[in-house]
Amino acid sequence: MALTAGIVGLPNVGKSTLFNAITQAGAEAANYPFATIDPNVGIVEVPDHRLNKLTELVKPKKTVPTAFEFTDIAGIVKGASKGEGLGNQFLSHIRQVDAICQVVRCFEDENITHVSGKVDPIEDIEVINLELILADLETVNKRLQRVEKLARQKDKEAVAEQTVLEKIKEGLEEEIPARALEYSEDQWKIVKGLHLLTSKPTLYVANVSEEEVADPEGNTYVQQVKEYAAKENAEVIVICAKIEEEISELDQEEKEMFLEDLGITESGLDKLIKASYNLLGLATYFTAGEQEVRAWTFRKGIKAPQAAGIIHTDFERGFIRAETVSYGDLVEAGAMAQAREKGKVRLEGKEYIVQDGDVIHFRFNV
Repeated sequence: MALTAGIVGLPNVGKSTLFNAITQAGAEAANYPFATIDPNVGIVEVPDHRLNKLTELVKPKKTVPTAFEFTDIAGIVKGASKGEGLGNQFLSHIRQVDAICQVVRCFEDENITHVSGKVDPIEDIEVINLELILADLETVNKRLQRVEKLARQKDKEAVAEQTVLEKIKEGLEEEIPARALEYSEDQWKIVKGLHLLTSKPTLYVANVSEEEVADPEGNTYVQQVKEYAAKENAEVIVICAKIEEEISELDQEEKEMFLEDLGITESGLDKLIKASYNLLGLATYFTAGEQEVRAWTFRKGIKAPQAAGIIHTDFERGFIRAETVSYGDLVEAGAMAQAREKGKVRLEGKEYIVQDGDVIHFRFNV
């Protein structure tokens, strides 16, 4: 499941520095089915303390974490939607990602020139968002021209789509991204089918200075970004890209000492990975045996056979049942045998909706 979040930003906001940290902290490609990585794609392990605890309990021969992809999107300038700068490249790359992480400069540094001559995070956000809005407006207008003809002929699907398109157009003209509008369940299905740039889930990455990373609440720029993000229910992650690049070169013990010296409990990159993972509605289940303890990524809401199919298509095709115990119950019991004795291991069928933290042994027959 190679879902990817695209990292976007104006020049000199720290986007490239952050992506360098991601690629240096990259997961070992050989563990994953998508081992050949493009130069602008970084694959990182999803940090999860539960995997470490399961390894302690089971003592397997190897442990394999799950992973997540970040794509470095070409830089953007005003007029990108009209082809300015690398505009067309920017827009084509962003269409291919599943979520957007927008890096915003929230630090002063006279040695790093800002593209507009001053540090103004809200203006930076609005430059990028406006280009996406203008590109989407063009898409919506073209689609409306086709749909209106069918709607006049009382085609039910066309009438429903026309209603959604007009709603989105009205919002875009008010500079409101498609994701910030309210839809019914049926309308949202139509929105997803349009593949609009502004419908992609988005989080903002506030890049602060080394001095402010331990206590970013005093940073006025960060507060401005949080207020802006709150209007569209978006999350804000505070990082220092420069520190993240330094941390990515350290081993785990050195990394923990470095963070402790800074007064930070978790690296910004770890927070970004988790937030991006959650943004896409992803969760983790585990398999645990003597040979291997492994984390698997799944979309929230899927049923047991589909979760089994993530491991191998034969598991889904020949699914019989899923022997399941929650992570918390297994840790409390201390071992799988004790969890069985306490009645914590359940036999789940084809309709079971897999939960984050489930430890599962799939039974199948092909």
